[in-house]
Amino acid sequence: YFTSFTHSSIPTVAMASELTTPAPICLVENQKEQLTVNPEALEILNNISQPVVVVAIAGLSRTGKSYLMNRLVGQNHGFRLNSTVRSETKGIWMWCVPHSTKENHTLILLDTEGLGDVKKVDPKNDSWIFALAVLLSSTLVYNSMGTINHQALEQLHYVTELTQLIRAKSSSTSEEVEDSTEFVSFFPDFVWTVRDFTLELKIDETPITEDEYLEDALKLITGTNPKIQNSNLPRECIRQFFPKRKCFIFDRPTSDRNLLFHLEKVPEDKLDSTFQEQSKKFCTYIFNHTKTKTLKEGIIVTGSRLGTLLKAYVDAIKKGAVPCLENVVTTLAQRENSVAVQKAADHYSKQMAQRLTLPTDTLQELLDVHADCEREAIAVFMEHSFKDDKREFQKKLVDTIEKKKEDFLQQNEDASFKYCQAIMEQLSEPLKRSISKKTFSVRGGHDLYLKAKRKVELDYELVPRKGVKANEILQTFLQSQAAIEESIVHLDTALTTGAMALAVERAQKEAAEKNQEQLKQKENEQRQKMEAQERSFNENLGQLEEKIKKERENFRIMLERTLKHYLQVQEELLNERFGKKSEELNKEINRLKKEIETAKKTDSLLISNAIEVAGKVLIVALPEIFKLVREGKTFLNEKN
Repeated sequence: YFTSFTHSSIPTVAMASELTTPAPICLVENQKEQLTVNPEALEILNNISQPVVVVAIAGLSRTGKSYLMNRLVGQNHGFRLNSTVRSETKGIWMWCVPHSTKENHTLILLDTEGLGDVKKVDPKNDSWIFALAVLLSSTLVYNSMGTINHQALEQLHYVTELTQLIRAKSSSTSEEVEDSTEFVSFFPDFVWTVRDFTLELKIDETPITEDEYLEDALKLITGTNPKIQNSNLPRECIRQFFPKRKCFIFDRPTSDRNLLFHLEKVPEDKLDSTFQEQSKKFCTYIFNHTKTKTLKEGIIVTGSRLGTLLKAYVDAIKKGAVPCLENVVTTLAQRENSVAVQKAADHYSKQMAQRLTLPTDTLQELLDVHADCEREAIAVFMEHSFKDDKREFQKKLVDTIEKKKEDFLQQNEDASFKYCQAIMEQLSEPLKRSISKKTFSVRGGHDLYLKAKRKVELDYELVPRKGVKANEILQTFLQSQAAIEESIVHLDTALTTGAMALAVERAQKEAAEKNQEQLKQKENEQRQKMEAQERSFNENLGQLEEKIKKERENFRIMLERTLKHYLQVQEELLNERFGKKSEELNKEINRLKKEIETAKKTDSLLISNAIEVAGKVLIVALPEIFKLVREGKTFLNEKN
């Protein structure tokens, strides 16, 4: 009975037309017990920029895992099914669909190869598949048949092997217990689904819930016998590693044996009503309660990031190494931070191009638009970057935006120069024609010339939005007229010798004043550029400080959540009279308490030091401010 149902059987689903992938695709191939990532599936993940919610299912062969995955998509066909004794799924298969309750999220379903295949030569092959399901998912569904009894827990020995298959920190030694205490901070939620359940949910004639049934099955057995201790090991691991546990039971879908083998063809109304309700309850829970996939540091996983993680995990396995989350996250950060720089830079370029009309009336107008676009670009970078401890990628962004800003400044100057030059050519044409016709080479010609030249200046001043090169073009025009005016002065017989000298002197004085005005404008523009870099510096440090504060807060929340989890585990052990095991958790509990207290006391200093380091790195990319620092100014200290 390993099939699926129609859309009407579950409350909310993604329709087929909206599917990110129209059908499942093999994600991890398992050929001759060697795991390899399918490049085509990896390309699909790389194209998913949305955060992902990942549900993986694991369990023994022929327990109906593929059915549950198809059920979550509401499709009659999807993950391959088979009614024979031979397992159909090999490796890990993936199906990507739009999430039905989380906007702008992608739901990724992973159907894993059945565990416990007796034909396998290397038993560790199953363990690696199980470990990958744990590492990739935000909810892990373990599917079994019958009841949760001693045999069912023994079959889940894969969970006990995770301490040998996964490392949280690269600095970990052979002390697996210490390293495995980190698992709870990044392991998925755990859902146990029990198929063909025929027992009554009661303990000593008292009705219990499905979750209580699971928790009762996970209670440790008293005794010092090695067999008992081995039996307790999977119970301990499930309780310690997985932060949240849930259980669902399923009746048989139908009592008709012939229908069980071809349920994909059986109408909904022919299926057991209890089974339909149980399936609906399971799907609703998965849709509403499975979290977005995140890493230990609170890093949100997108489809492309999931692909990078998977490749790093499988590459480590193929090399005979143990996948280390810390190393993988570092590798992921290098790739993602480069992407973050590009996204932020592209955002800046796009927004500047959309918001600017060149030439701008003033330099400050352009710098104000630049400041807004840069602020948004930095926010894009902060959103998509992580573990940029040396601030090398943030510096790349500052470098890139500075270069792009300079390019826009140059474009603005060029546009202004071209526009002003064309306007000046047009407005001065009548004056040039008069000069050419010797109109001013008469008695009183100098006065006529001054009026004609002044008209050109006044008309030029009235032209709007000439831009940053307006004064320069005007000054060039006036300089080109200096020799002509002097010639006209000497030809004007109405002027006395003294008047001629005064006219020449006045013209030179006006030229000097215009030149001084132009120098003052350049100084003002230089100051504006320096202030823009100062704003850039402060904006980068301000957003970085907010990001670090948020990261530290998330880190403390993670520590407190982990502490709460271990205190709960300790309480359960005490209630079950396992005092010694309870005491063994004290070391980890005390470490967490100390780390939480230390974080509270040192966060301000840590943030301050990080900002100081960032300031020294980023300031190199801002030449105007860097020049001040090199000259011995205390700009950096003042800003911090």
